[in-house]
Amino acid sequence: MGGLPHIMADVTLDTKHTSPAGWRRVVAFSSGSALIYVLSFLIGVAVWELIAAQLPGVVFATPSEVTGRLIEGLANGEISGAFVNSLRHMIVGLALAIAVAVPLGFLVGRNEAAFHIADPIVNAFFAIPSVAFVPFLIVWFGLFYEGRVSLVFIMCVFDILVTVSAGARNIDRAMLSVGRSFGASRWHMFAKVMLPASLPFLFTALRIGLVRAINAMITAELFFATVNLGAYLEEASARFDAAGMLAIVFLLALFGLGAQEAIKFLERRLLPWHVRN
Repeated sequence: MGGLPHIMADVTLDTKHTSPAGWRRVVAFSSGSALIYVLSFLIGVAVWELIAAQLPGVVFATPSEVTGRLIEGLANGEISGAFVNSLRHMIVGLALAIAVAVPLGFLVGRNEAAFHIADPIVNAFFAIPSVAFVPFLIVWFGLFYEGRVSLVFIMCVFDILVTVSAGARNIDRAMLSVGRSFGASRWHMFAKVMLPASLPFLFTALRIGLVRAINAMITAELFFATVNLGAYLEEASARFDAAGMLAIVFLLALFGLGAQEAIKFLERRLLPWHVRN
């Protein structure tokens, strides 16, 4: 068993010995990607401006109007306070989904009997739109915080479960054979072989789950008791305030982009051998 951690470390962390020229290529690629990323964002804003300029303000607001409304709402606390309150049930629901889906995903992925039992059930739930669960969740958990958390959980857990299960099923058999040849126990096989090999899928599951959680966060506030960002959206809609409505949409888009980039940055730092250059 003494040799297993060292062998796995040599296999997975080989990029520590990457040549300086290799790292320069990585940095050059990252810089080029960042430039393309910024350009795509600016082009999107320019297209938005062109479309909004052709329509009445009550139908579609311009980026400058939306940005101004968003800055104003963040400065006076109206939007920022609602956003912080919305994040509370989103974070709790996502955390519960991860806590349930990750271990269950490994079980389903590595155990054939569990896979054949769970696969039709998961596929059946995937065919049901998440909002169809809202009436049941209202009955079971009510209209307020618990109901919103439960919807976030429902909208995240199956996506994370399927992704983690796929990662667990696709672990390289050669790596498992190496672990067994060194007499690894089940715990060491999981901690030293299966978990590191599944990290790319775990990061993918986290990114998918986060996007679904943001979606569920605002969906819950519109379908349950309208509070926080959902209440702001409904009030703006009642006033035909396109800039106010788009300010919330724009905020959610920026938050989603920022969170996704943070996860991708963490993935590049922890899994440099996996991220394509």
